[in-house]
Amino acid sequence: MRTYGLIGYPLTHSFSQQYFTHKFIELGINDAEYFNFSIPSINDLNGIIAAHPNLCGFNITIPYKKKVLTFLTDADQTVQELGACNCVHIQDGKLKGYNTDVIGFEHSLSPYLKSHHQKALILGTGGAAAAVAYVLQKHKIDFRYVSRHADASNLSYEQLNASIIQAHTLIINTSPVGQYPNLHEYPALPYEHLGSSHHLFDLIYNPTETAFLQKGKAQGATIQNGYEMLVLQAEASWKIWNGFSAE
Repeated sequence: MRTYGLIGYPLTHSFSQQYFTHKFIELGINDAEYFNFSIPSINDLNGIIAAHPNLCGFNITIPYKKKVLTFLTDADQTVQELGACNCVHIQDGKLKGYNTDVIGFEHSLSPYLKSHHQKALILGTGGAAAAVAYVLQKHKIDFRYVSRHADASNLSYEQLNASIIQAHTLIINTSPVGQYPNLHEYPALPYEHLGSSHHLFDLIYNPTETAFLQKGKAQGATIQNGYEMLVLQAEASWKIWNGFSAE
């Protein structure tokens, strides 16, 4: 039985497990299974691998997309450039890292991009933020990170004002703020300065419409959640695990 899984903590919900379990049933794949591996420390990864000798690959989510790098035998060019990995293929005991978040984000965002989307704010600075930044650089969209504390490379939420919000018409939430069950939470933006030229992308898919997206829509902004991105990155992972190009 080929085993696959998701590494993260905590895994109170899992798109990946549900998606792949349904996929296996739908396609009549009887020799594959997908588990959640909720580990409180990335150091527990070796124990997971040892306990599952048929583990062929796994996805990585918060908070281990950067921490997993030290466990890799090899990494593709994208992982090397952005320093974050969300997909590992195990072959002959060797772990090679990939980033299918990049594929998922780029292909899901592209239909929404307009000529006026020249500047972006990335909310959060984790592994998913690195994938978002990679895609924005590819499309020559200037961006700034936003986090709780300002430093040389990050704005703080307190620094966001009308001129910054109005100039940055693409806003991507890569943080878990607003994710189920914390449905009433949202990033601390001055939402009153959003307008119809803005596009808000929330990498969260549960709930379908976070408070962040609701507030943006109320101001006339276009919005999208992370569901399509997750589907695309999952399918890219499946291709990698089966020896095909992820693109």
